[in-house]
Amino acid sequence: MKKKRKILYWSPRVLGILAILFISIFALDAFEPGLTLWQQLGAFLIHLIPSFVLLLLLLIAWKREMLGGILFFILGLVLSPVVFTLNYNMNHSVWMSLGIIGVITIPFVITGALFVANAMQKEGGV
Repeated sequence: MKKKRKILYWSPRVLGILAILFISIFALDAFEPGLTLWQQLGAFLIHLIPSFVLLLLLLIAWKREMLGGILFFILGLVLSPVVFTLNYNMNHSVWMSLGIIGVITIPFVITGALFVANAMQKEGGV
């Protein structure tokens, strides 16, 4: 039983970290030839703003699991139609756009659900 609690405790944290690292990879497109080093670093930091926001959200969830879990869950659900629409307008493929949602936003929904499940388990609700 104790092993199950540890898995439920660590899985949302690890998944959240991995999802944030994955989102951070997209900031690497800020490096392009023709710009000075300072311009590239500035653009890189601007591209990392979503990762910083997600990291802040992860820190909140780490300390207050129920609140953070609900925020992660809502964030993933709200961003899913936005990401779908943006990608569908670029590639005109429903299946490709759904796959992109599965990779980008669904991990945050799952992370939120796992944080909430862990918080409920601690309270004796599950």
